[in-house]
Amino acid sequence: MPVSPDRFSEGSLPLFGGDEAAPVPLPDRLPSYIKDHRKRLRNRFLDGGADAMPDYELLELILFGAVPRQDMKPLARQLLDAFGDFNGVISARRERLEKVAGVGPAVVLHLKLVEAAARRLSRSRMLQRPVISSWAAVLDYCHTTMAHRETEQFRILFLDRKNILIADEEQAQGTVDHVPVYPREVVKRALELNASALILVHNHPSGDPTPSQADIDMTARVRDACEVMGVTLHDHLIVGKDAEVSFRGLGYL
Repeated sequence: MPVSPDRFSEGSLPLFGGDEAAPVPLPDRLPSYIKDHRKRLRNRFLDGGADAMPDYELLELILFGAVPRQDMKPLARQLLDAFGDFNGVISARRERLEKVAGVGPAVVLHLKLVEAAARRLSRSRMLQRPVISSWAAVLDYCHTTMAHRETEQFRILFLDRKNILIADEEQAQGTVDHVPVYPREVVKRALELNASALILVHNHPSGDPTPSQADIDMTARVRDACEVMGVTLHDHLIVGKDAEVSFRGLGYL
């Protein structure tokens, strides 16, 4: 059953402007059934961790901080119905989140903070370590950053002579099935950063990481441009929703 937009009342957030709708009055005391439910969820998380909880309960825990003294299960389930799973909710664009009844700035803020923390944590696992010898961390980072995007994004990992990450940069964004890539610009940026090697990464919003002929042709052009300038193209990764594909693993590099 749809939940009306005024069902939920978010906590006060002074960092947002004064154009918010008037808050819905909250009860002075938290109803016992909600209080006990929140306490049980928190204890289950502290005792068993996230693996012991389904997606909707993990979302409830996050939403507790955004919306005080109210039942968050209906909103958590609405978000999952709209975006599929926990990762889909956390990665959803702000404009789409705000279309869900009951979602306002505080809810968006809490969800986007979780997304930012996940990306920063996965990226930190690659820093100051040879990328080639920490390949699992690279795959984890690429999946966390790109798997649930709704449009194609093209990123480059720039590496030094010891294969340590120098920079991770988004080079272009495109549509649901295309992103423009210019080999000359890729090599130019590598030379600006004094990078010795690259890893190309892009996502397929369809969820299927199988490379298209356009992906294969573009990779060959980037490889050829890199070879001319003495830069190594280690790999090109395509990220799907549940898997990643390596061009080197497929024999294209």
